[in-house]
Amino acid sequence: MTRQFFRQMETRQRGDRIELTEFIDHLSWSEQQLIPVVTQQYDSGEVLMVAWMNAESLRLTLEEGWVTYWSRSRQCLWRKGETSGNRQRLIELRADCDGDTLLCLADQQGPACHTGRDNCFYYTMLPHSGEVVVNASQPETA
Repeated sequence: MTRQFFRQMETRQRGDRIELTEFIDHLSWSEQQLIPVVTQQYDSGEVLMVAWMNAESLRLTLEEGWVTYWSRSRQCLWRKGETSGNRQRLIELRADCDGDTLLCLADQQGPACHTGRDNCFYYTMLPHSGEVVVNASQPETA
């Protein structure tokens, strides 16, 4: 049913509107009722992190304007920055063409990674040399 819904959506034109709850109902949720979310800094395009949302975290994100994820390891809602203060203010939330991935454009306040780095993607793989390079240092603490 999700595939058919998004197939029909392909003919929509710029500016067409769809009811939000119907759209969310047709997202392609995993067996665990989760959907992956790629989060980018809204003004630079820097990819900050990849996480998961369930229906409740998606609803909270849209209602409150602060990004909330689902923590698979802790099996609970994860309000980004709730303990660190490094919150993500929602700017825009998008879905891909077949409804199986979300793109969150956010204003990151502080580092995005739990290591204190600006983003979670600080390993660069160099296939020709067979090496991986750490491309950002962990900030020093006072």
